[in-house]
This record gives sequence, C-alpha cells and structure tokens, in this order.
Amino acid sequence: MRRSQCHAGSGEFVGRVFAWTLVLGVLALAFAGGCASSKMVTVREVPQSPLVDRLKLTASGGPEPSGRAMQFLRVYDLTDQLKGDPRDLLDKVQAVIDEHPTAENMYIFAELAYLGAKRVEGSDPRKALDLYGASVLYSYRYLFDGEFAPMRNPYDPQFRGACDLYNGALESALRIVCDEKDGGLTPGQTRSIKTASGECDITCVVRGGNWRSEDFGRFEFVSDYEMKGLKNHYHTYGLGVPLIAVRRGYEGEPAAAKYYPTDLSFPVTAFLRPVAEKYPGESGSVCRQRAVLELYDPLTTTDIAVGRVRVPLESDVTTPLAYFLSNPDLGSLATTGLLDPGSLQKLIPGHQKPITGLWMVQPYEPGKIPVIFVHGLWSSPMTWMETFNDLRSSPEIRKHYQFWFYLYPTGQPFWISATQMRADLAEARKVLDPNREQVALDEMVLIGHSMGGLVSRMQTLESGDDFWKIVSDKPFEMVQAEPALRQGLQETLFFEPNPSIRRVITIGTPHRGSNFSNQTTRWLLGKLISLPTALADGAEKLYKGNKEVFRDDTILKTRTSIDSLSPESPFFPAMIAARRAPWVKYHGIVGLVPEQGLLGKLAAGSDGVVAYDSAHMDDVESELTVPADHSGVHSHPRAVLEIRRILQEHLDEMQGAIAYTPPVHVRTAAAARKASQH
Repeated sequence: MRRSQCHAGSGEFVGRVFAWTLVLGVLALAFAGGCASSKMVTVREVPQSPLVDRLKLTASGGPEPSGRAMQFLRVYDLTDQLKGDPRDLLDKVQAVIDEHPTAENMYIFAELAYLGAKRVEGSDPRKALDLYGASVLYSYRYLFDGEFAPMRNPYDPQFRGACDLYNGALESALRIVCDEKDGGLTPGQTRSIKTASGECDITCVVRGGNWRSEDFGRFEFVSDYEMKGLKNHYHTYGLGVPLIAVRRGYEGEPAAAKYYPTDLSFPVTAFLRPVAEKYPGESGSVCRQRAVLELYDPLTTTDIAVGRVRVPLESDVTTPLAYFLSNPDLGSLATTGLLDPGSLQKLIPGHQKPITGLWMVQPYEPGKIPVIFVHGLWSSPMTWMETFNDLRSSPEIRKHYQFWFYLYPTGQPFWISATQMRADLAEARKVLDPNREQVALDEMVLIGHSMGGLVSRMQTLESGDDFWKIVSDKPFEMVQAEPALRQGLQETLFFEPNPSIRRVITIGTPHRGSNFSNQTTRWLLGKLISLPTALADGAEKLYKGNKEVFRDDTILKTRTSIDSLSPESPFFPAMIAARRAPWVKYHGIVGLVPEQGLLGKLAAGSDGVVAYDSAHMDDVESELTVPADHSGVHSHPRAVLEIRRILQEHLDEMQGAIAYTPPVHVRTAAAARKASQH
C-alpha cells in the first residue's frame, strides 16, 4: 500500500511538471501559428551512387575510365578516341566484340557508353539517353547472356561493377525520360533508343504488387534524398533503380482509394529486361530489338526470375516513406487535432471524406490481416512511423499483415473518439468487403498508444446498461431530445464489441486515468481547446431538457480529452468492469522511466505521465515493461520486438483456426435498440 501511495504522489508531481511543459509548448505553438513538419529527407548535392568514386564522376578531371577500361583502350590503340564522339569509339569497341565476344569486352562497352553519356548529357540529352540505354543493355548481357556464362567470375569486382553500371545507367536514362515534356515515364508507353548494334523499343509496364498503372503520377529518385527523420533505413542490394512514386487520383479508382492520403508516395523498383528476339526495322536495314521496363513494388516482390536465375531487386522502402512524411500538412495534424478538433472533420477536397478516420499508405490487400495503429493525445499517425517502418521491414510480417492508421481529434473526450471509430470501422468494412467475404478482415489487430489504447479497447467492450447507469437510473427511452442528439448519446453509451477485432495491444495506456489530468491542465487546455459548437451545445441541451432523467451530469460536462483522462472519471471503473468480448485477447506494454537522476526518481513507477498501476491490466495475455518515457515507449526497440512477437503469435493461432462467431445477443442487440427508438 505504501508503494502505491508513493507512486501516486510522485506521479501527480511529475504529471504537473509535464503539464506545465505541455502548457508552455501549446502557448508557443499558438503564437507561432501551428506546428510544421520537420523535413525527414534532405536533397543531396550529388545523387548517391557507387560509380561516383569509381569513375571519378565529380572529380575536376573526371569522369575517367577505370584502370581495366584504360588497359583495353591501350591494347586496341583507342585512347585517342576518348575525347571524340562517343558513338565513334563504341563502334570500334563493337568491332572488337564482334571478333572477340567476351564478358570482359561487354563490360568495357557498358562502362565507356556510360562515360560517353555523362560527357554529352548537358549538351545533347537525346544522345545521352541512347548511350545510357546501350550501357544498360550491355551490362545486362554481361550479367545474364548464356554465351558468357563460362567466362563470368562472380568473385571478380567487375561483376559487382557490372551491377552498378546497370543500375547507374538505367537511373540516368530514367532521369532524362522523366525530365522530358512529352510524357516522361508512363506505364504503357513505348520509347526507342539507338545503340551501336541497332535500335531498341522499350515499353514501360507495372509488374506485380497492388498498385494500378493509373496510380503512378510522377517519380522521384531515392538517390537524390538523404533520409533524416527515421532511425532505421531499410535498403536491399541487387539490380534495379529504387524510385519514389507519387500517387495521383483518377476517375474509376478502387473504393479503397478514399483511404489514401493526398500525394501519397510509395516505393518502386524499376528493372529493364531486354527481350531476346530481334527484328528488322521498317526499311529492313536496321536491326531492332525490344526491352521491357518493369516497375515492381518491393514490398510484395523482393526478387525476380531472369532466365533460370533469381535476381534480388535493389530496393529502398524507407526513403519513400520519409519523403511522404515531409509534407508540412502532416506535421500540423497533432496540434490541430488537440486545439481545434472540429477542423479535422472537414471534407478533403475531391475526397468526400473528412481528414479524420481510417488511412492507408499501401493499397488495400484482400487476404491480409489489418493492423490498425491508434495514436494518443496531442498526436497523429506520424507518431507510429518508426514502429511501422521497423515492422514493415520483416518479410514474414508484411506477407500476412497490412498496416492502417486511425486519425481522430484528440481534443475531445476519448469516448466520443471511440464512438466515431466504431462507426468508421463499420463503414470501412462496407466499402472494402460489402459481402463480408474476406476472412482476414475478421482477424483484426488494434495497437493503441496512450489515449489511443482506451479508444481501441472500447471497440471490444459490451456496454450493457453499465455506461448509461453512470448518468441515470431511469430508462433511456425517457430521454427527450432531437433525433440526432438522442442517437449520438445512445451510440456513445450503448455499444457492442466489434466482432472483427481479435487482439488489442495497449501501450502506455491510462486504464485508470492519469495524474497528468489535473486542475492546471484541465483549466488551461479547457481555455485553449476549441470544441465544435454542436458538441458543447448538445451536451447542454441534453441536460437542461432531461434534468429528471440524469442523476449525474459529469460525463455530459466533460468537454475535453484532458477532462476525460482524470482518475476521478466514472468512465474508468465502468470500462474495467465492462463485459469483454470473449474472442479478443489483450496485451500490455508499459513504460517505466529508469530511476536515475532527479526526474527518474520523481517518475518512479511510471513513464512520466502514466503510472504503472494505471497502465497495468489483469486480463492481458502478456505484459512487457520497457525502459522508456511516455512519448517514446511505443517506438522503443523492445516494444517493437514485442509487437512483432505478438503478431507472429496471432498468425500461429489463426492458421487453421475456425473463425469465432459472436453470440447471438451481440449481433442482435444493436438491432433491438434501434427498433426501440421507433
């Protein structure tokens, strides 16, 4: 008992200190005009490439051929051709190849074509495009042509050099194409380039993944950006050019597109595959060949077949995410949602949905289990990006799961947000699976941080009359109010568990309230938070029109999220005592600030905001304590590993399991209450 009292006292003190810190931060933001997103990527002065140093691309006397290329030029007395027209030099190299078709000579051609393109790129982009294309094609032949299989030595540095030339030349060619005004890089488009051995027609296509050709708006190059805002950078090595694709909206897009953010960017890898056959040109004198520029989603395709060889794709799934997160509009969501909750309810132009609600940063994938991240107070989906980036890096996790985010206004009481989430999830099921055929959508996992854990847990509780009894001993039917107002009250206090949710992970969640919610924070933030007029006026109307019905108006007078988190709130005992869905499993992750230094001692037994006694729940399948404060507990490496473990456990239990059917009363209670209104 003494330990508990000590924690309560220190927690209250730390809560007040943290409260004043929050207050000062909010005031600063108010005077600064809002919070802008920090740049998670910066533009490099020189695109990143292993060829920069090897071929001295940025040196004062460069670019220069490698030592082996120079030796080839000396052997065949071609050194004086370096300063002339690159095509004349390549014609002579091609003559050598015709007489001595070796892998080494193919590599030399690819390197010299690349260097020639670099020389003329500024003055003649069209010629440079042809030369880059030739470099790609000859690098490809070095790597895959069966004629050179006995000669290829994978231990020779030249082998990796051929991979780098393939990637570097393809990227440089794509840059020229993207800069052109006649269509740029577009799926379905065919372009032609000239090489020393003829002409090549290249068609751009989308291979695999769930993005449509119409989704591709424009492209950025990963190598142009240095990633700053995410701790871990997930990059794989192989062939292909990692790109950042920026999505565009279009007529006839899939229903799930309503959940895609504006200007969403996603990772793509471009791979050029020559087609074996050659055919004569229109005049019959020019030999033409075909190639396909394939666009892959590296989140679904990590390697491809080239002949009988499995080739890993070069990919970067983190930089495109950081690029998207650098949008300044995303950085202001947390403060806007706290101080002006109503503004997040406005419709997005052309989207026909409010800013709040469900968001996806990848295409909806039938057959994959949704994991929904729910943020906490003064926060937004941005807070989950470290965790999301780490979880998505696991091939096993992303093979079976798809990650969604839920955005809600954090200035309003959490039970109102829970009511909205309940409706939003129901609507999403109708949009994505109107016939309820997707079994994976009935295996949903919710992960909530801080107040988001309360919002998540409420999705799995059965209210009965428990929450209504907080405010009244009279039958609900006695409430007199406008239909919309009455329905809103009913949906807030009467609800069933969502039958599609199977597991809930709460992280740093104040299941019994937080001493962070004290007189100081409630008073000041009550002044700063601007709730929608309809919400505030509606509660007042309900009470004035039904004084004989309501025994306790505490819930009705709870105007802000800070008020709702008070340990004295009657909502918390009702939540803890409420009937929980028997098909749902709960897990807890709790932050504990290390007891070092003054702050550590003051925050003993808590994460600085939520005490352990409040974050702990007896009904969890597992609980992990993490040495982290409240703001960092959900992205701590141990927390991420625990989430990964739980998701794997979820998979193991779901495989071969028969879907649980909720009891009849759960499925019919809502219909019965709705009928009672009439």
